[in-house]
Amino acid sequence: MTLEAPAAPIFRRLVPGTIRAGVEKLGGRPAMVVRSVSAIRRGALSFEDGETIRVAARTALTLRIPIVLVLASSGADVSEGVVSLHGWGQAARALTKCSGAVPVVVVVTGPAISGPAFLLGLADLVVMTSDAFAFVSGPAMVEQFTGVRIGIHQLGGTAMHARSSGLCTVEAATEPDALAHVDHLLGLLPANADELAPLGPTDDPPDRDAGELRDIMPTRATSSYDVRRVAAALSDDHEVTELWTRWSPQLVTALGRIAGRTVGFVANQPQALAGTLDIAASQKGARFVRFCDAFNLPLVTLVDTPGFLPGKDLEWRGMIRHGAELAFAYAEATVPRVCVILRKAFGGAYIVMDSKGLGNDLCFAWPGAEIAVMGAEGAVQILHRTAGREERETLQAEYSERFLTPWQAAERGFVDAVIDPGDTRAVVADALAVLETTRETLPGRKHTVGPL
Repeated sequence: MTLEAPAAPIFRRLVPGTIRAGVEKLGGRPAMVVRSVSAIRRGALSFEDGETIRVAARTALTLRIPIVLVLASSGADVSEGVVSLHGWGQAARALTKCSGAVPVVVVVTGPAISGPAFLLGLADLVVMTSDAFAFVSGPAMVEQFTGVRIGIHQLGGTAMHARSSGLCTVEAATEPDALAHVDHLLGLLPANADELAPLGPTDDPPDRDAGELRDIMPTRATSSYDVRRVAAALSDDHEVTELWTRWSPQLVTALGRIAGRTVGFVANQPQALAGTLDIAASQKGARFVRFCDAFNLPLVTLVDTPGFLPGKDLEWRGMIRHGAELAFAYAEATVPRVCVILRKAFGGAYIVMDSKGLGNDLCFAWPGAEIAVMGAEGAVQILHRTAGREERETLQAEYSERFLTPWQAAERGFVDAVIDPGDTRAVVADALAVLETTRETLPGRKHTVGPL
């Protein structure tokens, strides 16, 4: 009997179970790929499977390479009892140790049910195919406890997780399509937190004039535009990769390259809720900022927000605590941070969108930027409650002329320069080149306690 040599290093090859692990090429570099075999016990995870994931994660951490888990699992193996629970618990602990050290990606190609579904929540990026679904408690239990009848895809399908829960980072049609997305994403990232992202090939000069940005801003202050066009104009070859596209669309989070180096874009989107921030937007932004900071990706923040979205339900659900997540993430970040104020930057939302107060390295503003506590109408309503309509209009015009400009902030050093929109790419590229050698000494402590 002749044994066929494996095409790539495979770990624990003869151990029975539904999990297979080995080193493959993804993103142009080696990656630890862990696959579940759904044809065996519907991918149920046994104790041995949990141990295989643990060994794979530990090896990925030792080799300093990304780990990619391709998962389709009906949950912990019921026939093994508590032993199987211990197995996926070990897997969860091992993946947690990888967090912030090497990229952790999960591709869901089928069910991800019960305890093992929590492995998705431990990942940096989650790619789900159209057939995938994930939940902790299934439709039968939901109906038993709540009386609500619901289907599996309505409860935990890809569309739901992409739109509502924020679990799904990228949607894909099939498993090959999902792995192509993973290959592209890993190509934008460093192999581990001790490296910089690889330089991408480009013929696009860093000082290219972004003339299209001179005409992008609508003449009416209440009109919208697509901020993704701004991010594309700043990026090499106008290419950006947006993440979490359908979750909280009023905040855009995307990866792109400037002068060949990967950067993370965080941008208010005026086309959705006027770019206001709410709980989901704050969580989305905070998670992305922490992700970029962990893997040495400079942050470029594009600001155009009238403030936080008001509402009693938001306040009751913890707007203060969750809004602070974004401020906390920016304040902790040590990567180069460049902020560009495009139009509106009002109140607390101006602060949490990487303001100078939170420690950005360089802040620029377009000439039409409005930086203030609030807009003219709201300010006049507070300061001059009894004014008539004509007087109020006059006061609003005076307030706008005096306060709704970038010049006062620039005079106080909160804005480093007021720039021509067409020069934004060149200015940001120069800033990132200067800041590339930025290093910061972190305080000696176990870890921070953020507003999770």
